[in-house]
Amino acid sequence: MARIRNRRKPVAEMNVVPYIDVMLVLLVIFMVTAPMLNQGVKVDLPQVSSEVLPQDNDAQVLTISIKADKTYYWNMGSQVDTETVQDQALTLEEMTRAVTAIMNQNRSQGKQIQVFVRGDKAVDYGSVMNAMGGLQQAGVGNVGLITEAP
Repeated sequence: MARIRNRRKPVAEMNVVPYIDVMLVLLVIFMVTAPMLNQGVKVDLPQVSSEVLPQDNDAQVLTISIKADKTYYWNMGSQVDTETVQDQALTLEEMTRAVTAIMNQNRSQGKQIQVFVRGDKAVDYGSVMNAMGGLQQAGVGNVGLITEAP
């Protein structure tokens, strides 16, 4: 009797199970690390630096200035005013508390507030960013930066 062998043809399909496992591991890694990549302060800057920032005539304007010695002073008015000093703070925490109170008071009255920051030329970038972080904690959504023309 002759034995008849069962001849199997070679399987030419690719095994994708390891690739799916690798893809799922990478997906989990990216899902965990993606929220850590979003750091910084959100600021709406104008698209063209030569244009004047738009100002809402119905809104109150809060102008915050950072002096060279890293103290803060501000004033509230109907337009940007860099000369008048309404109040001042020696630390970032004091400024944040005061701006939070100003924002809450005006929100309860239904008033819009535009916030502008101007920093002394001698103040380092970190101090201005810390101030903007404090403004974000105080509930300020949009911040305009004031510069002087050369």
